[in-house]
Amino acid sequence: MLQDIVNGIQKALDGKTFDGSLKFDCGEDGVIVLADNQASTQDRDADCTIRISKDNLIKLLTGKLNPMTGVALGKLKVSGNMGVAMKLGQLLG
Repeated sequence: MLQDIVNGIQKALDGKTFDGSLKFDCGEDGVIVLADNQASTQDRDADCTIRISKDNLIKLLTGKLNPMTGVALGKLKVSGNMGVAMKLGQLLG
């Protein structure tokens, strides 16, 4: 369930700042939006959108899927501000 992923991301965000907004679009499973140092399943416009399956999102967040490999293999697609996507790795890593 996406709420479990949101809870994990929120823990990683605690005490850190994230400039910009990022949306993980998991298709029929829903969305996760990181904005204003909060993670939620509330859909809204974001500076950067990453289209990814829920399973691959879990792999990405747990370090089992390298972002560059994921893009190369078509497992995730990034649109919008790439700089925001790059900040995510520093934030959660």
